[in-house]
Amino acid sequence: MVKTPLLEMRNIHKSFFHVEVLKGVDFDLSPGEIHALMGENGAGKSTLMKILTGIHKSNQGHIVYKGKTTEYNSPKEAELDGIAVIHQELNIIPYLSVSQNMFLGKEFKRGPFGLLKNKEMNLKTKEYLNRLGIHIDPMRLAGDLSVGQQQMIEIARAIAAETEVLIMDEPTAALTDREIESLFKVIQQLKNEGVAIIYISHRMEEIFRICDRITVLRDGQSIGTKETSHTNFEEIVKMMVGRELGERFPERTAVIGEERFVVKNLSHDGIFENVSFAVRKGEIFGVAGLMGAGRTEIMQTIFGARKKSSGSISLDGQDLNIRKPYHAIEAGIGFITEDRKEEGLILGLSVRENLAIPNLKTLSNTGIMKEKKEKLWVEKMITKLRIKTSGSEQEVKSLSGGNQQKVVFGKWLGIEPKLLILDEPTRGVDVGAKKEIYSIMNELTEKGFSIIMVSSELPEVLGMSDRIMVVHEGKVTAIMDKKDADQEKIMEAATGGIRP
Repeated sequence: MVKTPLLEMRNIHKSFFHVEVLKGVDFDLSPGEIHALMGENGAGKSTLMKILTGIHKSNQGHIVYKGKTTEYNSPKEAELDGIAVIHQELNIIPYLSVSQNMFLGKEFKRGPFGLLKNKEMNLKTKEYLNRLGIHIDPMRLAGDLSVGQQQMIEIARAIAAETEVLIMDEPTAALTDREIESLFKVIQQLKNEGVAIIYISHRMEEIFRICDRITVLRDGQSIGTKETSHTNFEEIVKMMVGRELGERFPERTAVIGEERFVVKNLSHDGIFENVSFAVRKGEIFGVAGLMGAGRTEIMQTIFGARKKSSGSISLDGQDLNIRKPYHAIEAGIGFITEDRKEEGLILGLSVRENLAIPNLKTLSNTGIMKEKKEKLWVEKMITKLRIKTSGSEQEVKSLSGGNQQKVVFGKWLGIEPKLLILDEPTRGVDVGAKKEIYSIMNELTEKGFSIIMVSSELPEVLGMSDRIMVVHEGKVTAIMDKKDADQEKIMEAATGGIRP
């Protein structure tokens, strides 16, 4: 039985500075449907959703919502009409409490002076978080929470608005497997209640698990809509990229050599203790574990962003005394961080400037930039990583999330690090760009570079790693060869079930 669409977007066109971004896009959504919107970075997904929610105006086309032709002037108007968004980039104010973030602009007040009803807001916040299976003190500062916990607050805030259309833009990118399972239960509950969900994600496993239909955009055009049950991974990828992608994970061809990077009994009081492992030349060393297990903190300590309590680190047989990130860079260690906007990029600077920052020594002479050399190197990185940009002087904040991640990746390639630490390297990156990043990782290891890859995506860990270390509550619970590893063994170790 075909349902009458709750939402229809027809023949949507949008141009920016004479560049056509959307070229007659069609999209529809039924009550109680989970509809995936897919496409490579820059395909037009975000622009389409911004037109729906009143951030942008379309140049042509129309929107019909609940049987009426509709056009919003702001996201607030859309929200009041029952359309809410969970953004890929967090909109949490770190200096406010969890409950203050939950009810920002919708505070419970009493009396003529508008005194806040903090107790009521705290109770209501706890109710919504419990619905997600999350137990967080409503009075905690939001800035003290993990990225995953902050994301769950965003989701709870959207659910609290009692929306009829919920747009989820990469909602699981920063969540653990447990948090994702909790989210999926809530999504199913909302679906059963008739809430329609537009689900934007690059994670194919999620799409095929929870979505009813998939609409694919490519280069600003609607390529087609498929019933999830009547399509497959290969067909959707071909629709997205316009070609066969081949194997999802490229074959590992690097020759693995002797131990290069050795960590012994590394500790940070209260966070992790006695972490020991070694990474070999040409190896991709995967690190898995649940959110909050200490994976990122271990990498930050290695890189000098955190102070170690005890332990030793050596690279190519030389003991390192890393107290600041500068010392790590000097030693030949690069670090792609989990949070690209806060830690990986300077958003107000251009693509060129962001790529050049870690490479000032090689691109300058006695402190003066060699402009020709810089330009050639930057253009080489843009081409190699297929960064979609209008030019090297475009501000990096105006790029799509996936292209921003490519800039973060590219800026470290110039120093040709002996060891490259990748913390969630493909978070928010589309399937085509992921394959490109995997290929670059292979190329680096073929040249003898060593890579540590932290990832929450178990298929990625299993597909790209030569060996895998699992961390649980700040302790190493297993180190296994790829041939001996599977998802069940990793999850058992991640929950404390295996000890080395």
